[in-house]
Amino acid sequence: MTAIETTAELVTNTYAKINSNLEVVRERLNRPLSFAEKILLGHLDDPRNQELNAGDSYLLLRPDRVAMQDATAQMALLQFMQAGRDETAVPSTVHCDHLIQAHLGADADMTTARDVNSEVYRFLETCAARYGLGFWGPGAGIIHQVVLEKYAFPGGMMLGTDSHTPNAGGLGMFACGVGGADAVDVMAGFPWEVLYPKLVGVRLTGRLSGWTSPKDVILKVCDLLTVKGGTNRVVEYFGDGVASLSCTGKATITNMGAELGATTSIFPFDERMATYLKATERGGLADIAAANMDLLTPDEDVITNPDGYFDEIIEIDLSSLEPHIVGPHTPDLARLVSNMASDAKENGYPINLSSCLIGSCTNSSYEDFSRAADIAAQASKHGTKVKSTLFCTPGSEQVDDTVTRDGQKAALEAIGATVLANACGPCIGQWKRDDIEAGQSNSILSSFNRNFPKRNDGNPQTLSFIGSPEICVAFALAGTLDFNPMTDELEGADGTRWRLAPPAPAPEIPANGFEISFGGYLDPPEVAARAAVDVEVSPTSERLQLLTPFAEWDGKDFEKLPLLLKAEGKCTTDHISMAGPWLRFRGHLDNISDNMFIGAINAFTGDAGVGLNLESGERGDSFPAIARDYKKRGLRWVVVGDENYGEGSSREHAAMEPRHLGAAAVIVRSFARIHQANLKKQGVLPLTFANPADYDLVQETDRISIIGLESLAPDRNLEMVVHHADGTEDRFEVEQTLNDEQIGWFRAGSALNLLRDASTE
Repeated sequence: MTAIETTAELVTNTYAKINSNLEVVRERLNRPLSFAEKILLGHLDDPRNQELNAGDSYLLLRPDRVAMQDATAQMALLQFMQAGRDETAVPSTVHCDHLIQAHLGADADMTTARDVNSEVYRFLETCAARYGLGFWGPGAGIIHQVVLEKYAFPGGMMLGTDSHTPNAGGLGMFACGVGGADAVDVMAGFPWEVLYPKLVGVRLTGRLSGWTSPKDVILKVCDLLTVKGGTNRVVEYFGDGVASLSCTGKATITNMGAELGATTSIFPFDERMATYLKATERGGLADIAAANMDLLTPDEDVITNPDGYFDEIIEIDLSSLEPHIVGPHTPDLARLVSNMASDAKENGYPINLSSCLIGSCTNSSYEDFSRAADIAAQASKHGTKVKSTLFCTPGSEQVDDTVTRDGQKAALEAIGATVLANACGPCIGQWKRDDIEAGQSNSILSSFNRNFPKRNDGNPQTLSFIGSPEICVAFALAGTLDFNPMTDELEGADGTRWRLAPPAPAPEIPANGFEISFGGYLDPPEVAARAAVDVEVSPTSERLQLLTPFAEWDGKDFEKLPLLLKAEGKCTTDHISMAGPWLRFRGHLDNISDNMFIGAINAFTGDAGVGLNLESGERGDSFPAIARDYKKRGLRWVVVGDENYGEGSSREHAAMEPRHLGAAAVIVRSFARIHQANLKKQGVLPLTFANPADYDLVQETDRISIIGLESLAPDRNLEMVVHHADGTEDRFEVEQTLNDEQIGWFRAGSALNLLRDASTE
């Protein structure tokens, strides 16, 4: 089977495996199952002996495939090269979408990207060829849109080294964002380990109309659950309203479920998914799925009596749902679009919009472009142009070719939009702005998914708001947050005033079909030829560096380690390891470590990225510089953090950089799921305060001991001793969630060390 194919045989075999596993699971649980449970438990490695306690048990699972984007694939593949394998155990792909900087437009930006990133692209291409991965070159599209078009199928399970991998849940796939080490496990033929998630049910009733779009569904869910509400939970959508949403609309909703911290989000199989499969030349898979409907939908009692199966249920009436805008600085600060103007004035947000942006992996489908183009076409009839910069990003070459053919791209360009490359661009910080100076306060509105400070353009004073694509175009025409597209008027070229109408219902499938494209794709060579492929990594490269294994634990407690950082408030993976210009070093662990914690807020000073060196007494050095000094002195160090530490992206660099520079432990009030898992994989001890108020006891000049490591065992707390500079101490318990296997990772120095040893046995 080639890496590009999701074949009927693969899907049929997957359903047979699910069915076989569920026979055992049903016998053990003796109750009906939700759809998410069927797919999750249907992929168990050992259904007969697996412990099945939601919220407590660690499941061992066998995913069907792996997908990696270029920024995270570099480190994932560098780790896989140490795993002792000649090829991947499951179909796997690499997608070059993150390293393309948005600046002048698609053609110019692609030329620049191919030149600037040629070394990285060549490494990824040769590594894919050597180990049997499919390779999607730059310009082919955003990983999650390409996966939806080519690989996703109802009932499958996929891991992706990007937090928005759950996009495939819109096609009924149990798709999870993970760190590269988890992906390496699966590619090397080992099970994937994850905490058995609990379930949140979202019952949808009614149907969307007018200005309201699928984007507003997930913005409302973010409002209700918040960025912590999905941690170690799966969000499963059900109810009569589900059938009214297109497949790509469902994908928008599951994609942005990552902002809840959810393990994944998922919709059951229905006719709208079958329609999309057929339109993307996978009609045979739709037929196979339809014949296995019992596996791909919840059991009847789950629908009629959901209270007995979900830990929490949210009700959303699509018919009464109104358009929303969220932000700034967090995706769960929501208000109705009709309240945006008053809210902006009340909070002192910059009223004028410097830029509006549509696209990203969340909203770059044919349907999204059609609704946005409808608004643009209305403006063109009146000669109205955008008053703020408008950037548009197609999700894939297939979408790009189709909206070019059908006129949506031209409609947007006619009102002044700039179409960018089929890539992530400003959504992940790859945005070269010429209009705003560093530190200049301004507001932007996008259809993206994440809006932390500095996320889009590196400027902490850019206030980033999120709405649907059509809302973004409407606000671009007004050029201001002081606008309600449902009631306010715009000015035509002749000075007449006019009002937008809601966008017409957009076709989920083009009337003339998609312009099917495999442009930019390279299948790996035949197995016999792969061993001759040389993976290209220059020893003098500034962007790529072969990995050196981390040292194993020395068997001793951590004694009086210096406190590097006490982070205050949000400390996301963007704060720990920024994207933007740092993406160029994603394959060079030592170089990218110079961005470690440079966005983190020092709880003692309020400054970002700088602290106190306890050895030299010098204040104001960057955290990477202090950490490097400690490392030279042979010292390890610790970090203390606040709530939901590590929220955001799946990037394992936020765990590998601290490990590389000497982190021994991270002690926080609470962790985001993926980041906690990444720390465990890299041999950093993730701990939580048994009493969250103990966070307040930690002082700037403290040294910290962690006691009881020799007897480290599951469900056994450790003791933390805070040694204050005046000679006094505070002692208290800290909790850890390591199971026996994860304790083995810690002792070995990393999970990869154990994996490599197992591969050579």
